[in-house]
Amino acid sequence: MTPPTGHFTLGPPSARLLVMTSRTGLGARAGHDLTIEVTRWSARISVPEPDVTTSSVSVEADTDSFEVREGAGGVLPLSDSDRAEIERTIRDKILFPDRYPTITFTSTAVRAEGDEIEVDGDLTVMGVTHPLTARARLDDGTVHGRAAVTQTTWGIKPYSAFFGALRLADEVAVEIEGTLG
Repeated sequence: MTPPTGHFTLGPPSARLLVMTSRTGLGARAGHDLTIEVTRWSARISVPEPDVTTSSVSVEADTDSFEVREGAGGVLPLSDSDRAEIERTIRDKILFPDRYPTITFTSTAVRAEGDEIEVDGDLTVMGVTHPLTARARLDDGTVHGRAAVTQTTWGIKPYSAFFGALRLADEVAVEIEGTLG
């Protein structure tokens, strides 16, 4: 795969950054698998030459901009008050935007793997930095990226309710999709 060369920026409204959760535990049927959109974020991609190994990627996301878009499954449909409560929980009990206003990802290596690009980098969440590998595809100028984030690696205790009978799975999927611009 030969990507276009240049410097590119991704972010709303022409690109989306999504976090997808799943549920586990004995009470999993009562909860919802969530699609959460980060509404304030930006990504910078630099591709100075056709060799992808010379590329770099950086992403910064505002921790106070997570909005619940969808809730699949569950005994009852996800209500507006459920959405508001989940967003409040993300802010007040999980990400603490007053102390940690951003989540960042900075690439350390980029390589082509077949028709995918693998991006190794450092993900910083709540002041804790660990390595993470993301995978991306480029289709006619549209980037599709995905990474699996294990919350406990960054010191995040996955949300639980009903005395632990309903829990979010430790691993969440993070996806970026947008047009290079």
